[in-house]
Formats: sequence, structure tokens, C-alpha cells
Amino acid sequence: MSSRLIYGFHAVTAKLRHDPDSVKEIMIDATRHDGRARDLIAHAELQGVKLIPCDAKRLDGVAPGARHQGVVARIEGGRKAVHLDDVLDTLTEPAFLLVLDGITDPRNLGACLRVADAAGVHAVIAPKDKAVGLTDVAVKTASGAAETVPYVMVTNLARTLRELQEREIWVVGTAGEAEKDLYAADWPQATAWVMGAEGEGMRRLTRENCDQLVKIPMYGSVESLNVSVAAGVCLFEARRRRS
Repeated sequence: MSSRLIYGFHAVTAKLRHDPDSVKEIMIDATRHDGRARDLIAHAELQGVKLIPCDAKRLDGVAPGARHQGVVARIEGGRKAVHLDDVLDTLTEPAFLLVLDGITDPRNLGACLRVADAAGVHAVIAPKDKAVGLTDVAVKTASGAAETVPYVMVTNLARTLRELQEREIWVVGTAGEAEKDLYAADWPQATAWVMGAEGEGMRRLTRENCDQLVKIPMYGSVESLNVSVAAGVCLFEARRRRS
């Protein structure tokens, strides 16, 4: 069976909590005796996961170029594909989704996953083409959210948006030229929030398949926000209204 590596305290601890059987071993910097290290070691021992104390040089060799923070875990099996229908069919409340169109920076993806987890989003959707995917860097940046938020990659994003609409999920796109701003607009509880890449925004077909466009009001000199910041603003306003 294939294996992969994850690294960083948030990502490894989240994996131990949510899928401990997949964690085969954890390499940890032998000089780390702080609270985060003790917490991770306690979780690993509770789950019976093999711990390998080692020096920083070995960790750098195992995960070259990674900001591993002194912990690297070997995970058995590849990442399981998540199907959108499986997510939607099990919901017991109106759908709350984040759609990312054209996000190619792994750190932006990781940050969006982290925001989605914090806001209680049911799934993050992205196209298979012209999108970064769950790389090691994205998983590390997500700080554990890659293990808790379903990440659904679809072949045709425009068709997926139409399928969401058939399920009576309102598709809200974000665009600087929208007539209504986020705080003046109305929308139903079942929503899919669409964020485009910074600068380029949503692709034409994506925009055409939105039920509504809203903008984030900007009061300073900058014209746009980083996509993860914009996602946070919109998702938490939507969460506030859902509450």
C-alpha cells in the first residue's frame, strides 16, 4: 500500500484525532519538550502509534524544504476521493459550501481550508484543472483543516454549480463590480460561495452560473483582498446570518 508524509503539529495532531489507524509512525525532534510536543506524544501513545525521536537533520532529509516544525508523520494509503453527492446526501441542515475557482497557490488553498473549517463549511469544491490540489504545502498551511473539511475536486465546475442549483442551493459569486455589497444583499441559508483567483477573479462560465454576485465593500486604497481573507469575510457573514 502506498504511503505519504504530512508534517507540522496541527496537521499531524488532527490526523491522530480523526484517522489514527492511518498513521504508521511519527518522527519527532528529540529536543522538543514543549507543550505542543508533549500533547502530540500523548495522543500518539494513546493510539499506539510508533514514535521515532530523531534529530533535526534527519527530519530535514525526510521532508526537504518543508517547515515541519520538528514533526513528520508517515500516513498509509493515498488521500481518498470525496464525492459531492456523498457530502450533500448526509447533511441535516442547509448546505454551506465554499467553491474555489482557479486557486493555484497551495498556501492560499490551505488558508481557505482553514477558514472553511472555522466557519463550519460542509465542503470545499474546486475544479481538477487549473487548480493546485491538496499538496503537502496546502495541507501544512491548513493546520489540520485538510483532515476535517471535505475537499471535492470536480471535472466540470460550471456543471457542478448547475447541479447545486438543482438541489436548491443558491450560488453566490464574489466580484468587485457587483451591484450589491455583502452586507446589503440577501440570500437563502443553503448557499455555495464562489471565490475566484486574486486578480483574475472567476472564470466566465463560473460567473454565468452564479445566481447572484456580491462585492466586499473596500474603504481603503487597495482594490482586492487575498482570496482566503475574502473567503473569511463572506463565510463568517453567512455564518452570522445562519445563527
